[in-house]
Formats: sequence, C-alpha cells, structure tokens
Amino acid sequence: MRHKMGYKKLNRTSEHRKALIKNMLNSLIKYEQITTTLPKAKVLKPQADKIITLGKQDTLSNTKRLISKLQDVKSTNKVKKTLSKRYENRKGGYTRIIKAGFRYGDNAPMAVIEFVDRDIEAKRVDKKKKDLSKDQKKEAPKEATA
Repeated sequence: MRHKMGYKKLNRTSEHRKALIKNMLNSLIKYEQITTTLPKAKVLKPQADKIITLGKQDTLSNTKRLISKLQDVKSTNKVKKTLSKRYENRKGGYTRIIKAGFRYGDNAPMAVIEFVDRDIEAKRVDKKKKDLSKDQKKEAPKEATA
C-alpha cells in the first residue's frame, strides 16, 4: 500500500515550490552551504543528492537533464567538473543537515544544509576583495595636498 507516501508541499503552489527548490539548489551548489528552515532543508536534501548523482556520469543526456533542472549553466558546470570529481568514490549522502535553533521572528526551526567535505572558500564567492587601486587613489590626493 502507498498510504502517506506523498511529498512536502511547503504550503505553496506547485510552480512556487518548483521555483523555490530550483533557487535553493543553485544557491547550495554555488555556496556549498545555506541556512534555511528545517522542512525546506529536508525537501532539498534528496534533490541535491540526485543532482550530484546525475553529474557523476558525464553524458550528454545527463548534462541536458542538469541544465533543465537547474536552469543555470554555471551551476551545471560546477556540478560536472568540481562536485562530481569530489564525490566520485562516495556512493551517496553528499549533503548533511545540521539543526540551527529557531528563527527570532516566528520561532521557525532553522537548519544549515551543506555538502559533506565542502570547500570553505565557496562561501566567499560574492564578497569583493579590497582593491588596492581604490586605496591608492584615496591616498594620492592627500599626498598631493601635503
């Protein structure tokens, strides 16, 4: 019997839920660790594991399926080139969920979902490094006036 064999709807419409999962997958692949609510993390975990498993076999059909699921070529390339190489000896369980307390505003249970053996530097992808040229430009007028 298949009683109670549904899926978590997350109190959203099907289009909203698909978009939410796609965006969270892309963020997880890009940063390799994201903080979200516990139910969302539990829905995301099997999806992320399936994406990594797809990326491990380098075929054209799997590449098209990854692009179709993620809607992002950069994420697809990272899955195929980086993550699939990292987990080629692992048979499953590419992600872990760590409970992270409760959110201040509505007391929702929070969780951190991350890749096992993740790259710690991936968290800093979007953070800008200080440009030396900008610092030199700020110092230059002071030297000229002095």
